[in-house]
Amino acid sequence: MTSASHTPESGPARRTVMAAAGAAGLAAALTACGSGDDSSNTGNAGNAGTGDTGNAGAGSGSAGGAALAKTSDIPEGGGKVFEAKGVVVTQPAAGTYKAFSSKCTHRGCTVGSVADGVIVCPCHNSHFSAEDGSVKKGPATQPLAAAKITVSGDEIKLA
Repeated sequence: MTSASHTPESGPARRTVMAAAGAAGLAAALTACGSGDDSSNTGNAGNAGTGDTGNAGAGSGSAGGAALAKTSDIPEGGGKVFEAKGVVVTQPAAGTYKAFSSKCTHRGCTVGSVADGVIVCPCHNSHFSAEDGSVKKGPATQPLAAAKITVSGDEIKLA
């Protein structure tokens, strides 16, 4: 009878596998926050609302498409985030509707709420104006990019 010798299989060492797993986890976490350095969306604070058109980096549908919301869905002084469409629609004053990218310019998180004239990002608590998307409180330093919408009757559509 011969005895088989135990030789370790050739392959990555445990330390290598653990380091790779840690690096993959870190990469996933950083990707979730985004870079916030998308220069095509920053620095454009054009108005998008009733009769106005802004330049959108967020969403591009057609005016003949399905309604995004009813005007009654957007509270005065507040707004609503449409995460799937990448926009936040606000009503800073009665009958005036604005739209902006829902992507925070700090780290790329989706903004979470709109109330009292302020759009708030839940990730790092940046505040933006519901009127023009400008930064009200950091850490964000760039405004939210304006998005094009049209308001026809009681329907709000991406333009």
